[in-house]
Amino acid sequence: MSKSETPPTPVTCDGQSHIGDQLLHLARLVHGTAPDPSLTPAQWTALRYFAGANRFSRTPSAFSQFHATTRGTASQTVKSLIGLGLLERHANEADARSTLIEVTADGHQKLAHDPLADLCRCIAALPVEQRKVFANTLTQISTTMAQLRAAPTFGNCDDCGHCDALPTGGAYCRCTQSLLTEGDMGALCIDFAATSNQ
Repeated sequence: MSKSETPPTPVTCDGQSHIGDQLLHLARLVHGTAPDPSLTPAQWTALRYFAGANRFSRTPSAFSQFHATTRGTASQTVKSLIGLGLLERHANEADARSTLIEVTADGHQKLAHDPLADLCRCIAALPVEQRKVFANTLTQISTTMAQLRAAPTFGNCDDCGHCDALPTGGAYCRCTQSLLTEGDMGALCIDFAATSNQ
C-alpha cells in the first residue's frame, strides 16, 4: 500500500461478538458435556440431518452443504456412520449418479440419546412468544449468514416459496415437480426458498 492510500477500516462486531461467542459456547456445550460421547459432533449432526431431511436431500452432497464442509469430509462422516450400522446407502431412483442415505433402526435408537435434546428442552421451557421471536431471529441470522457465504439456505416445505398448499393436505413442489405429503412438510430441504414475508 502506498503512503497516499488510506488504510482499510477494520471490520468490528460493534460489541456483538459477545452474542456470537455465546452461540458458539452453546454449541460446544451441547456435545462437550453430552452423556453419550460415542459419536463426534459431526457424526451426531449427520445422523440428525439424515433423520430430518426429505427424500430429495438425503444425499452426501446435500449434507456437505448443510454442514458447511467439503464433500470429501462429509463422505467420510457418512462412511463412518455406515460402518457403525447407523446409516445405510440406497439406490437413488431419481438420480442414478447419487445414492440416498437412510437412518437404520439402530440409528433411530441412537437418536433417542441425541445430546441436542437438552437444548431442545431449554428452548421449550421459554414462553411461547419468546420462543417465536427467538426462532424468527435465528432464521433471519442464518439466512443472512448463508447469503454472505454464498451457501444454500435450508428450511422446510411449510415455509418454502416453491410450495403450493393443496386443499386436500400436503403441497405441490414446483422445484421438484412433486406432490408432497403432510409428513414431508416439516422435513429439511436443500431446495428451500424463503418466502418474501420471511
